Amino acid sequence: MSGTAEVYTTATLSPSKLDLLATWLPQQPWFDGDVAHLTRVAHYRLVDPDGEVGLDGMLIASSGAVYHVPVSWRAEPLAEGTLIGTAEHSALGTRYGYDATTDPVFVAELLRVIREGDSGATFEAVETGEAVPQTMQVAGTGLPPTVDALGQVRLIRVLDAEHEDTRAARGLFTATWNLDGAPREDVLAVLR
Repeated sequence: MSGTAEVYTTATLSPSKLDLLATWLPQQPWFDGDVAHLTRVAHYRLVDPDGEVGLDGMLIASSGAVYHVPVSWRAEPLAEGTLIGTAEHSALGTRYGYDATTDPVFVAELLRVIREGDSGATFEAVETGEAVPQTMQVAGTGLPPTVDALGQVRLIRVLDAEHEDTRAARGLFTATWNLDGAPREDVLAVLR
C-alpha cells in the first residue's frame, strides 16, 4: 500500500477544488465539458514519501464524460509546475494547486506505484485518527523482473474506450469505482 493520507475532514478550502478547476479545465485541450456542471464523482490519494506534497487524484464528471484530474497541493510555489490556482486551507494556510503531471513528486510516486504493483493510500481523518471511507481503489500492475522499468508514463484524461490506449504498455495504473451505482474499471495511466 502507498501509505496513509491524512485528510482534514472538517477543514474548508476557499475557493473550493471544483471552483479552481472551473477556471483551469476550459483551457485544457482534452476537456469538452461544461464547467457550470462539474461534479467530483470519485478520488484517490498517493502519498509523498517526504510528507510535504498532497497528491490528490480526482475523477470529475461533466456533460456525460468523466475526466481524470490529479492535482498536487504544495505550501510553496513550484518553479516548473503548471499552476491551477491557489486556495486558502483553514488548517494548512495557502495551498498552491498544480497539474500533478507537471509535479515531479506526483510523477515519481505514480511511476513507483505502477512499477511495484502498489495501491493508493488509505484515508485517515486528522481530527480523529479514524479511517475515512474511500470512493475508489487504484493500483499499479507491477512490472516483471525482465521488463525495463524506465519509460514514459501517459495519463489518460478522458475515461472512455476511445481514449484508453494501452498499446505497448509495460505497466498500468488502474481504478475500480462506481458511477451512479454501476461498477467501473478504468485505466488511469500507461507506462510505455
